[in-house]
Amino acid sequence: MLYFHLLTELTVKKMIKLEDLFNIDYPRTLIFSEQEQDPKGINFISSRGTNNGIVARVKNNSEAVLYPSGCITVPLKGTVLHAFLQPEQCYVAHQIAVLTPKTEMSDQVKIFYCLAIRKNKYRYNYGRQADRTLRQILVPSPNEIPKWVYTLDISNYTDIKKASINNFSEDLNSRLWEWFSFSDLFEIKKGKRLTKADMEPGQTPFIGATDSNNGLTNMINKKPIHPGNVITVNYNGNGVAEAYYQPTPFWCSDDVNVLYPNFTLDAPIAMFICTIIRKEKYRFNYGRKWHVERMKSSKLKLPVSSINEPDWEFIRNYIKSLPYSNQIYNFDGNTH
Repeated sequence: MLYFHLLTELTVKKMIKLEDLFNIDYPRTLIFSEQEQDPKGINFISSRGTNNGIVARVKNNSEAVLYPSGCITVPLKGTVLHAFLQPEQCYVAHQIAVLTPKTEMSDQVKIFYCLAIRKNKYRYNYGRQADRTLRQILVPSPNEIPKWVYTLDISNYTDIKKASINNFSEDLNSRLWEWFSFSDLFEIKKGKRLTKADMEPGQTPFIGATDSNNGLTNMINKKPIHPGNVITVNYNGNGVAEAYYQPTPFWCSDDVNVLYPNFTLDAPIAMFICTIIRKEKYRFNYGRKWHVERMKSSKLKLPVSSINEPDWEFIRNYIKSLPYSNQIYNFDGNTH
């Protein structure tokens, strides 16, 4: 971000303690695995460093503290001090501090302070957490905030909170579900081995058997061996059964299976299928790999139409109805 770059060049004369600007709350233990997920529910904030800290949406929990929209969440362990402005009400996991301004503060200024908090990350690590010292962290005084902060266009940041594509109201329980074999839905191909010694920097995404970053592990100077608009699934290595949508042509390792659809695939449908595939993770591990032949005989369960075929239109509309779905068509699959 431009303003993050500018913050690094900012010369500040007066610094004040974080506790002088914000009320700081340390929530009691709230465990994500004990919450019931709900795609249209309330954001649950963890210590992850992406997606605004949101791990999922969960059902209303009357016994948990519901924090207001406009608060700032700050992890005290893990991704220490990776502060986020929360545009919606949220529940917060243990060891996440919640900051609410003591005086009225615009979203632009809150984001500025999120970045100011993050600039202190270098002081902490997994062995030195911020639970005891957060209040004492020094940040610029309100009088030191540059004028450009107040003129920032943050519409792309705040609009995401309600940004579904449509108002489709049917839920997943409204349809029958049936099992389909992978071989009926996809042509399954294997990736190709490429050693690190043969990798030169380039523009082609290299998809490896990793459990993060959409499978992207490198950008290489090779012609793609697979087209875009397919799904990759790890059958070996880290994150067996991790599935990712690949919108652009790519090369992938031989630890990855590539699913070429026998139907019309698009980003919303792919996101749905990837989620269903990940539900099969418990079946596989280092001792039981999901190789091509085993995958061909495997099955996945999908909502069906009146003629017992996968109801792709329902799936597409359902995904488009979810919060954040307007970001799907901005997704390039690779966060390099």
